[in-house]
Amino acid sequence: MNEFPKAKRRRGAELAIRALLLLLFGLESMPSSGADEPPTDWVDSATGHRIIRLSSQGGSSSLYFHQNSYTPEGDKLIFDTPEGIGAVDLKTLGTKPPKVDIAVTNGRALAMARMTREFYFTRRGAVFTANVDTDAVREVCKGFVTAINCDETFVVRTISATDPSGKVTEPPPRTMLPQRERMFAEKIKANIPLTPEEERAARKEDGLARRLAKPQCRAFVFTNLKTGESETNGYQYAWLNHLQFSPTDPNLLLYCHEGTWHEVDRIWTIRTDGSQQRLMHKRTMDMEIAGHEFWSSDGKTIWFDLQTPRSKEFWLAGANVETGKETRYKLERDWWSIHYNVSRDGKLFAGDGGDPGQVAFAKDGMWINLFRPQPDGSVVRERLVDMRKHNYVTGDDGVEPNVTITPEGKWVVFKSNMFGKLEVFAVAVDKAAR
Repeated sequence: MNEFPKAKRRRGAELAIRALLLLLFGLESMPSSGADEPPTDWVDSATGHRIIRLSSQGGSSSLYFHQNSYTPEGDKLIFDTPEGIGAVDLKTLGTKPPKVDIAVTNGRALAMARMTREFYFTRRGAVFTANVDTDAVREVCKGFVTAINCDETFVVRTISATDPSGKVTEPPPRTMLPQRERMFAEKIKANIPLTPEEERAARKEDGLARRLAKPQCRAFVFTNLKTGESETNGYQYAWLNHLQFSPTDPNLLLYCHEGTWHEVDRIWTIRTDGSQQRLMHKRTMDMEIAGHEFWSSDGKTIWFDLQTPRSKEFWLAGANVETGKETRYKLERDWWSIHYNVSRDGKLFAGDGGDPGQVAFAKDGMWINLFRPQPDGSVVRERLVDMRKHNYVTGDDGVEPNVTITPEGKWVVFKSNMFGKLEVFAVAVDKAAR
């Protein structure tokens, strides 16, 4: 039996009902329910904030939270799409439907430059740059790199390598307890069963702990893009990760010792010549964690997620790069986020929330959040986006939203699979921005 006429009539009825609802409740109050037709512009019924879909294709993805996605002038945003690397005009965001211009194809974005209108991307085992306005492309260097510095003179990657001078020696093996015992000692001692989320968290940490128990010696390879010369330095027995250059100092690199966060001193900096290797936050208690570090726009502060101890007390913390002095903003459990970010002027923070299986084990943590620091050292939290239909980490479809704040501070950009396929969205900071 041919079902097409029925389906057509049913679709017509749905559209008629939707049109009536739009007439009654306003243009942006009813997002589309079709899995293959995510809404383009609506108001979140739980928060009252306007949300705009920036991507035009499912499978699009904004960059990792600490990779710069914005032009120095703040007028364009880049992100990955199934067709290539797209750019969106932010000057008309909220007044005109966003249009994604595909700047390059067959490439994956590395970062937008800090001082020019070039963005860097990888393609077929090499690094290229393209102009975000003209799409002119040139090859920069061969091989894999992780980050580009602020004046586009250095790129960096890590390798397995032993210190040829012999000064950096292998540490003694570490005895690692099963993470169930480390993370949930009180519950296990009291014979209280762990929740499925706690069991999953312990298994994840066991995987990280095995690599931490016998670390390899790693080093940085800094390549000078003007001379083509490379220097290997910074030898250390650690899993080196989260490489990100200072946004203002071309010779300063922020990185981390990856692993079980409650068993590593994670946040470090080093200069491109291998000097001044420095721990930026020293743990002060058992099970304390600090991680998902990122730069302030002025390069003066390194911000990070701090828990004292893990899963119990939550802070958004920052360390001054020159003095080491720390700033801490207290957060409630349900305010905790996998990643945080800060506006260019330092007046706003955003967080991407987390499901109940994350480190905070929050009961109501699935929100895109805005945080406003107060003169007394507290923060005011505001919910921006209801993420309860978003899949954070379960299975192959899980994804972290990775929030960023647009340069003028009016929008928070994030990625989400709340409608099925992965898309890039922007939510207005101001409720009145309709």
